[in-house]
Amino acid sequence: MSGPNLHKHEGFRSRFLRNQRDLIVYLPPGYDEQPGRRFPVLYLHDGQNLFDGATSFIPGMDWHVGQTADQSIYSGAVEPLIIVGMYNTKARIREYTPTHVPKLGGGRADRYAKFLIDEVKPFIEREYRTLFGPEKTGIGGSSLGGLVSLYLGLKLPHLFGKLAALSPSVWWNQQVMHRFAQAADVSPRPRIWLDIGTREGPRIVQDVEQFRDVLLQKGWHLGCDLHYERVEGGEHNEAAWAQRVGPFLRFLFPAR
Repeated sequence: MSGPNLHKHEGFRSRFLRNQRDLIVYLPPGYDEQPGRRFPVLYLHDGQNLFDGATSFIPGMDWHVGQTADQSIYSGAVEPLIIVGMYNTKARIREYTPTHVPKLGGGRADRYAKFLIDEVKPFIEREYRTLFGPEKTGIGGSSLGGLVSLYLGLKLPHLFGKLAALSPSVWWNQQVMHRFAQAADVSPRPRIWLDIGTREGPRIVQDVEQFRDVLLQKGWHLGCDLHYERVEGGEHNEAAWAQRVGPFLRFLFPAR
């Protein structure tokens, strides 16, 4: 079996963010053999950490998304899907946060949303055979990438119906995400994977569990449209997140 079917688009330019970045696109087994078939799409942040240890934040440590997706699809656990990894830039903290915080900066998530919705998504839909609608479109990431996934998913549920928030930084700006989720009118309700490792720092489990409770108060149901996992011994790094790729794909994109 050869490696995952990956396509790289270098220097993808954004007029909303006034910068450029690489996109890396994973195509599922069977994509080339079934030219009439369309596939769901999952958009993931921090794209350089997903598929290739050579480009990842910590050299050699990546999420192994391609291999895990291939195995999960071949085994019949996950439906074939397209996965789009969007590289981060030097402006990562700005782009992945909904509000500005003194000393930390931030606050360009709405502009990042425009980049994703008006630039990346139309490009992917032109280049590849995608399915449309929120139940066929997911967004995900870890840490600040998890924060921005929750923010965009709760703000734009008509676009994103599946959210993967791994170790999301819901502590940002005194838990602004909790308040945003409480106030948001979220319809249709996206399916959410939420997790946190116990070795990611003090109070971090508490913050994420409080956020989970906000979702439960809003009408999500554990085991139904919300999966929450407290990962014993889980640290805040690519190796820890790699362990959760198969489980979150199975929860969000189960084979029919």
